[in-house]
Amino acid sequence: METTTILVPDPGPGEALVKIQACGVCHTDLHYREGGINDEFPFLLGHEAAGVVESVGPDVTSVAPGDFVVLNWRAVCGTCRACRRGRPWYCFATHNATQPMTLEDGTPLSPALGIGAFAEKTLVAAGQCTKVDPAASPAAAGLLGCGVMAGLGAAINTGNVGRGDSVAVIGCGGVGNAAVAGARLAGASKIIAVDLDDRKLEWARGLGATHTVNGRTEEVVKAIQGLTDGNGADVVIEAVGRPETYRQAFYARDLAGTVVLVGVPTPEMKLELPLLDVFGRGGALKSSWYGDCLPERDFPLLIDLYLQGRLDLDAFVSETIPLDGVEDAFARMERGEVLRSVVQF
Repeated sequence: METTTILVPDPGPGEALVKIQACGVCHTDLHYREGGINDEFPFLLGHEAAGVVESVGPDVTSVAPGDFVVLNWRAVCGTCRACRRGRPWYCFATHNATQPMTLEDGTPLSPALGIGAFAEKTLVAAGQCTKVDPAASPAAAGLLGCGVMAGLGAAINTGNVGRGDSVAVIGCGGVGNAAVAGARLAGASKIIAVDLDDRKLEWARGLGATHTVNGRTEEVVKAIQGLTDGNGADVVIEAVGRPETYRQAFYARDLAGTVVLVGVPTPEMKLELPLLDVFGRGGALKSSWYGDCLPERDFPLLIDLYLQGRLDLDAFVSETIPLDGVEDAFARMERGEVLRSVVQF
C-alpha cells in the first residue's frame, strides 16, 4: 500500500461526497491487497467507514450536507427480483457511484466494495449513506459498515437466535465476536465461544460469551455437546470459513438446529459431508452475506442500542491509527492482535 493524492469528482446525479472521519481496517481490504477479490488494480481500499456528507448530486433526497452517515455496500436498487419480492437484503443490483475517483494522472481507481474510504473524502452512491445519530463515535459507528454488522446479523438476522437459545460461535475475530454480541442481544441463554487463541476467547467473554472452548486443547464438537446436555447448540455460527471448522459447526448443532456460515472461504476450498447426515439431521444450513442486513433498517437501530449502552461497539476498536499506518495494521490483524484497527482522520 502507498499513501498518495487522489482526485475525487463533485457528486453527480444520485451521488454523495462524504468527508470520512473514521474507517476500520477490515480483512476484506487485505484480500483486495493480496489479489483475492479481483485484479482491477489500482485499488482504493477502505470500506468500513463513517463520516459527514459534504455535498450531494441532483435529485438526492435521502441525505443532505451535514448528515452523519455510516457507509454501506448494500445500496438497494428497489427493482431487482429480490427487492420486488420484499427481500431487499438480498438485492442483486446494489448501487455504486458512476463517476470514478482517479490518481492525479487520470488512472481510475477501483474502490473497495464500491466505497474506497481510506481517504479524506470519497464519492459514493447516495444509497450507500445511512444516516444515524451523530452522537455516536465515528470509529465505533463505522464498523457497522462491514465486519461487525456481518457478525451481528449472522446471529440476529440469518440465525434467528431467540430467547433462551443456545449458540456456539466458532472463530472469535471481529466477525465472530460480533456474532457473540448479537446472540446476547437476541436473548440467548448460553453462548459458547470457540477459538484457538485464549486472548480472543477473553474478548468473547467480555462481549457476552458464557462459556469458552479452546480448540487446541479440547475436542470442539464434544465440548459444545457437553455444554448443551449432549444435544449440541440450537444455532452454530461458523466465522472462520474453512471446511474443517464448518464440519465442526455441522456436527456441533442440535438435531434440527441451524448452521450459519459467515466466515469467507477461498475459491479452492471443498466441503464433503455424508449426504445421509445432511438429510438425517434436518434443520437449516445457511450462509450469511453482510449479516443479511438492510442498512436503513439495521444501522439506526444498532446505533441507538449503542448509545443506550446495550451494544458495546467501542469494545471492537482495538486501536486508532493514522492513514499511513494501514500496512502495519494488516500485520497486526494477521497475528490476531486486534479486533479492529481504525483509521481516524
